[in-house]
Amino acid sequence: MVEAVIWDFGGVLTTSPFEAFARFERERGLPPDIIRRTNAANHLENAWAKFERAEVDIETFDDLFAAESLALGAEVRGKDVLPLLSGDLRPEMVEALKRVGVSFKTGCITNNLPANAIGSATGRSLYIAEVMVLFDHIIESAKIGLRKPDPRIYHMMIEALGVDPRNCVYLDDLGVNLKPAREMGMTTIKVIDAAQAIAELESATGLTLR
Repeated sequence: MVEAVIWDFGGVLTTSPFEAFARFERERGLPPDIIRRTNAANHLENAWAKFERAEVDIETFDDLFAAESLALGAEVRGKDVLPLLSGDLRPEMVEALKRVGVSFKTGCITNNLPANAIGSATGRSLYIAEVMVLFDHIIESAKIGLRKPDPRIYHMMIEALGVDPRNCVYLDDLGVNLKPAREMGMTTIKVIDAAQAIAELESATGLTLR
């Protein structure tokens, strides 16, 4: 029995920023995947993690990210990465969210950046208002000082929705963020693309979502 479907935002309801990362690296002649490798190294305490928990300001993030990327082979300024984050909404995923919301509770757990950190162009505009109102509850890392994959953030959502994790489906585009949800008993879906994710979500919920 499904009680709730919980969603990541970037890379799930929007296209992945990884494509923009790769394009930036090609244009600048940088080593392939230098941005993703910098994000992944020491992923619980690196510059990205601290910024998403609102523990450092943008200037400190910029310097820390530059040092961390340089240690992996090439300096990339943190400020240059931020504009690459805004993906395009996937309308078919938004439609699936709307249909899910008719039958089940919905939540969003997102690792995001402080609201005033990078300006409206790539800050809050990532969180399109008409999509965010579709959720029963939203947890933003920069507001609470915790970020995925910290298990506490998933427990907070379960408590807010008042559901059993074994009756929840969780969607994310990063495997590391799916693991804690799966360990709590949730059905997890790794989002590769919209068609694949919707098909798996239809299977998990028994709903027609397109």
